[in-house]
Amino acid sequence: MNDSSPSLDVHFGDNLEVIRTFPDATFDLIYIDPPFNTGKTQARTQIQTVRDEDGDRIGFKGQRYRTVRIGTKAYADSFTDYLAFLEPRLEEARRLLKPHGSFFFHIDFREVHYCKVLLDAIFGRDSFINEIIWAYDYGARATKRWSPKHDNILWYAKDPENYTYRYDDIDRIPYMAPGLVGPEKAERGKTPTDTWWNTIVSPNGKEKTGYPTQKPLAIINRIIRVHSNPRDRVLDFFAGSGTIGESAVRLNRHAVLVDSNPEAMRVMASRLAFAKPTFRGYQPEAVETETTADVGLFA
Repeated sequence: MNDSSPSLDVHFGDNLEVIRTFPDATFDLIYIDPPFNTGKTQARTQIQTVRDEDGDRIGFKGQRYRTVRIGTKAYADSFTDYLAFLEPRLEEARRLLKPHGSFFFHIDFREVHYCKVLLDAIFGRDSFINEIIWAYDYGARATKRWSPKHDNILWYAKDPENYTYRYDDIDRIPYMAPGLVGPEKAERGKTPTDTWWNTIVSPNGKEKTGYPTQKPLAIINRIIRVHSNPRDRVLDFFAGSGTIGESAVRLNRHAVLVDSNPEAMRVMASRLAFAKPTFRGYQPEAVETETTADVGLFA
C-alpha cells in the first residue's frame, strides 16, 4: 500500500493479551461484537451445488443440481461467568480511547441489561449516549413469545461533552408517510432514529463470507462514517469476519483488528486482501476465490 492508503493491522491471539500491549489513548473509535453468550455453538454450514440429473433441486432452465455439504464454520458461545470475561476487556477499551473517542458495544437481549450496568460502572453513567436498536425481519418465528428480531448496540463516549458525531454524514432514509411532510422533505429523506431497520447479511449475497455472526456493512458503515473522521484509528478486538476492517479502510480510516479464532483469520485474509493488511502472529495462506454458498443464521 502507498503512504496515503489507510493501514490495516490484524492480530492473531487472545484479545486481552494483545490489547494490553497497546499504548493509552490510541484509538478514536472502538467497536466490539463479542460472543453473545447464547449457550450454543454458533455455526454456518457451507454448501455447493453440482450439476446432477438425479439432483435434489431444480435450477436454471429446469436443470437439476445436487447439494453437497462441504464444511461448517463454528465457534462455541458459552461462558460460565460472562461479565468476568468481559470486564477486563472493557476496562482496556476505555484506556485505549482518545479523550474524544467513542465505544460501541454490540450485544443482544440475553445480556444487554447486565452489560449496561457493567459499562456504566467502567465509563460512568453520564458517558452513556444511546442505545441503538438494530431491527431485522428474517428467519423463523417463535410460537410461544414475540419473535426476537433485534440486536442492541450501546454507545458510550469517553467524554460525554466532547465526542465525534458527524451529523452531515448520516445517510438519509425514506419517510414512512411522505405525504405528511411535503415533496421537498420527502425527496431529501430523514435521518434515522435510534432504531435502525436493516436486513441481515444475505446468506446468498455477495457480501457474505460464511462467518457465523457476520454483521452488515450498512450498519458498520453508518457507525464509522458518523463517529470517526477520515484517517482516524478504529479498533475491533472481536474482529470475526473483519467487517470493521473493510468498512474502515474503504472509508479512509486506519484499523486494527484482533481475533483468536483461526477460522476468523482465514476469512479475513480472503476478505481483506484488497487492503493488503499486515498480519501479526499469523501467516495467511494463499487467498482463494470463494465459490460456495452459505446457509444458516446467526443467533
